[in-house]
Amino acid sequence: MKKVTKMNVLREQHPCFGARNNRGRMHLPVCPGCNIFCRFCERSINTEENRPGVAAKVITPNEACEYVERAIRFCPDITVVGIAGPGDTLASDNAIKTFELIGRQFPKLLKCMSTNGLLLKERLPDILRVGVDTLTVTVNAINPKIEAQLNDGIVYHKEKIMGEAGARILIGNQLAGIKAAADAGITIKINTVLVNEINRFHIKDIARTAAECGAAIYNIIPLIPQHKLKAFSVPNCIDIETVRREAGKYIDVFRHCQHCRADAVGIPGKNNFSQQVYFDKIPVKETFSHG
Repeated sequence: MKKVTKMNVLREQHPCFGARNNRGRMHLPVCPGCNIFCRFCERSINTEENRPGVAAKVITPNEACEYVERAIRFCPDITVVGIAGPGDTLASDNAIKTFELIGRQFPKLLKCMSTNGLLLKERLPDILRVGVDTLTVTVNAINPKIEAQLNDGIVYHKEKIMGEAGARILIGNQLAGIKAAADAGITIKINTVLVNEINRFHIKDIARTAAECGAAIYNIIPLIPQHKLKAFSVPNCIDIETVRREAGKYIDVFRHCQHCRADAVGIPGKNNFSQQVYFDKIPVKETFSHG
């Protein structure tokens, strides 16, 4: 008889851990603000772009359950409720409040949170309290000199800390948070944005370190050139496959990322019901400022 493990369940139920073509997920866009200044990130409110950091609108935690009910009517195959923005999930209390409400009303749905990890360790008690099943932590470097080329700085306990000083705090907090969360039994996926000109030859180091901290799976996302890195190159298939092979020496590598919006609804690569669920009117496109 096949032994049932948490990872086996995730591989059967969670699209980002191996379930394909028959399992859906819903992203709840409840987090507008962010606490780091990624040079490639441009959060936006619109219905046109298909990428992370974008949603048709931001909803409140109290509205979330109603939207989950609507989503399940459109896509009964939804097994996961995730929160991935448009900002960071731990930059406010919105994600924690939302998961608390979702857990009460939809206890069978897996709860998945994405974060930059700056506040992961200090907010871990809240994350555990509301029953988050999986965490995705975006780690783009473990070397502050490299991180500072990808991220201008952070806002940490109301203080703006720029350059390598901010990068050093971010990386230390990320790794400490990943280890603490993994030790507490949460399954961790690491996302890394591949920027050929900056962290191409650093990926294997991130993968090795993430695995040592307890991460279970690794997802390498090719850069979408925008914001301050809009002149940088798009990694091609050879670039991506090469770094996946290098990372795969240390950790399982996820290969089916769809660059999901922060309000995605449905089965990745098969259907998308986000407009049916969230759409009220066509919003005027606007871009968030940080904070």
